[in-house]
Amino acid sequence: MPIAKANNLDIAYRVDGPENGPTIVMSNSLMSSMAMWDWNIEALTDRYRVIRYDTRGHGKTSVTPGPYSIELLAKDLIALIDSLGVAKAHFVGLSMGGMICQYIGAHFSDRVLSLSLCDTASEMPPRSLWEERFAIANSKGIQGLVDGTIQRWFLGGFISQNPETIAKVRQMILATPVEGYLGCASAVRDMAQSTMLLKIKAPTCIITGKQDPACTVDQATVLHRLIPHSSLTIIDQAAHLANIEKPEEFNSALRNFIDSVS
Repeated sequence: MPIAKANNLDIAYRVDGPENGPTIVMSNSLMSSMAMWDWNIEALTDRYRVIRYDTRGHGKTSVTPGPYSIELLAKDLIALIDSLGVAKAHFVGLSMGGMICQYIGAHFSDRVLSLSLCDTASEMPPRSLWEERFAIANSKGIQGLVDGTIQRWFLGGFISQNPETIAKVRQMILATPVEGYLGCASAVRDMAQSTMLLKIKAPTCIITGKQDPACTVDQATVLHRLIPHSSLTIIDQAAHLANIEKPEEFNSALRNFIDSVS
């Protein structure tokens, strides 16, 4: 797996698709790695050059002392594409990745062809919820969080009917370093980006699972109302990782949007 030296980090990344195609950059959720996009890559790489990477503290990217901020994580991503010679890209982010892409859309607008903000939000209260999760992580490690995370990420029927997919996701979660989780979760906890959304000028697609308990339809509606030139797609029978739970519908919505603005 290639490693880029960017923003004083070793950032693990992967590139798929035609070398000269328009570039899509995909940013992963908390407690995941670039592998979370495995269900979506083939829907894009016939035309697009797709760059995936592991966020700071996750996967094979460096773990640094926390807490982190969304601003820091966004600057990591800009430094990565700088190192790869990418001037502009379509940015796709899910959950924490969507929060990072919001920041980039507002503060690095000259780098953005479009934004796809998936199962994400501009604010994540309450703070007490995060303190409880931090206490579990510190006392029991990621193992103490994995079952609850899977139950938030997927509907019960999907969990019971797709054991191989859930096993892969479980392995991805458990591979997350505790320090990296705490650093990134602090960034999510402390985020307040609603007013920032008004600065986003790029075409924006918002995609969310109808049953997402972590980043709700109401939170997606806030994004849609505050971001000019945005559309909202709601995928039924999907929770937080709609890209895995309903890949055909997710991929269709994402591809149709990016094609429409390319």
